[in-house]
Amino acid sequence: MSQDGAQGRYAGRALAAGRYQLRDLLGEGGMASVHLAYDAVLDRQVAVKTLHTELGREQAFRERFRREAQAVAKLTHTNIVSVFDTGEDDVEGLTTPYIVMEYIEGRPLGSVLDEDVRQQGAMPADKALKITADVLAALEISHEMGLVHRDIKPGNVMMTKRGVVKVMDFGIARAMQSGVTSMTQTGMVVGTPQYLSPEQALGRGVDARSDLYSVGIMLFQLVTGRLPFEADSPLAIAYAHVQEEPVVPSSINRALPPAVDALIARALKKNPNERFPTAVAMRDECLRVAASFQPAPPSIVPGAQTSSGAGVGSAVFPPVGQGTPAPQAGVQTPYQPAPTPNPYGTPAPSPSYGYPQQGGYQTPAPAYGHQQAPHTPPAYNLSPQPSTAVSSGGGSRKGSRAVLIGSALVAVVTVGGLLITLSTKGGSDDAKGGTGATSASPSATKAADYRAPDPSKTIDATECSEPQESYNDPDKIQVPNFKFKYIDSVKACFQSAGWKMKITKIDENTYGEGAVMDQFPAAGTDVDPEDMPEIELRVSSGNPPS
Repeated sequence: MSQDGAQGRYAGRALAAGRYQLRDLLGEGGMASVHLAYDAVLDRQVAVKTLHTELGREQAFRERFRREAQAVAKLTHTNIVSVFDTGEDDVEGLTTPYIVMEYIEGRPLGSVLDEDVRQQGAMPADKALKITADVLAALEISHEMGLVHRDIKPGNVMMTKRGVVKVMDFGIARAMQSGVTSMTQTGMVVGTPQYLSPEQALGRGVDARSDLYSVGIMLFQLVTGRLPFEADSPLAIAYAHVQEEPVVPSSINRALPPAVDALIARALKKNPNERFPTAVAMRDECLRVAASFQPAPPSIVPGAQTSSGAGVGSAVFPPVGQGTPAPQAGVQTPYQPAPTPNPYGTPAPSPSYGYPQQGGYQTPAPAYGHQQAPHTPPAYNLSPQPSTAVSSGGGSRKGSRAVLIGSALVAVVTVGGLLITLSTKGGSDDAKGGTGATSASPSATKAADYRAPDPSKTIDATECSEPQESYNDPDKIQVPNFKFKYIDSVKACFQSAGWKMKITKIDENTYGEGAVMDQFPAAGTDVDPEDMPEIELRVSSGNPPS
């Protein structure tokens, strides 16, 4: 539907028994429309996002929309666009879910970057690092809630008139995994190719470190004025994320100090284990680097190239074996979001609507200023796996739209033979509590700055005995979130459900002995309760890292 058509269709309508009076259309995408609205109860302007009617017909989609709105509403932070309300109303005889959000007057980061590129060739490094640090502050909060954004890019970051960074579009595209068969196809991966992490491109489960990769791509773009990987097709770009190394940013912008090169290089590691472990760790490094050099205007090398190829359009790649050629770049399909003006008052490259649910969430990070706990992520394998439907959608600064990248990429990477497998560290001894529990302690004695346990951090046993049902499969459950809980309460939770655990001790003295620092499978992973896997827990020894 055209913007003018949508404007006419919704003009003068009201939702929630007249409370939200819809006015101007601010943006429209493949899943939802966003209107400026007036909240008659609180006498304020808000942004109201309504799910398209063809999606609203499906109960499973509406229920997922509601659940996601509830989850995102808990993300209260200066750098996150707030969610005020959610509900359903009747629009032209059809049940229409809606979300009421904070209305932001400002412009997208992509527009700010365009202006800096016109004036200076790129964004000054100190400005880019501070903006990136604010984006990471928002991601820290979402990761604490077990929510991975999956589509970080300049089009999904707003700058208010006072220069406040606002990350938007958490949560709605996650509904694409709710089993709505009319909107998904087996073996396809949805995403914005320029910002995809390698694991997203391969259709693998992602966690917080995937967001950090996307932040690294965005930072590269801010300080150089261009993207690290550009090619003639979305498939070629996604392949580059998996196989190719980006150029050093200072080879494009000579004003960049080596510390910026090193920061971006770490964020863009192909293997998640080699990236920053948490958003707070990357944020701290951004602020440290920003304070370590004298600000200078960009110095762009004439004709510097990142990679060969032209811009990227939109394409759909069917699963291998269907024999259907992929459309050429720029071809619209029934599943592609249309280009979307920014839903907060300023035109912007087509924002998508959040991230999908998958296992592998990285949850809580230490508070700012605390010593970073050692992070030992589970072994990660970038070898190709059967891809699952993943949705993040959206556009880039160059106007590219969300694309579907399917098993064709997996086949390409299989030919390339990429295989990276890292083994986790730590031995095992017998431990008390959950069935089959084992442990390993790297420090046998208590150090001088040892931190004692905090038994108050408990988890209710019903989290295991009555676990959350999977959003995607009613026969499966979600692994509870044990992070930062005291191990004795976690053992009691396991015992109530008869689950097996494996404990690996690690040295850290921020949260105290017995605090669960990490888990695998991660919180939110879908598992079969009839074939419950052994859950590995990494538990603090209370001693500082050696």
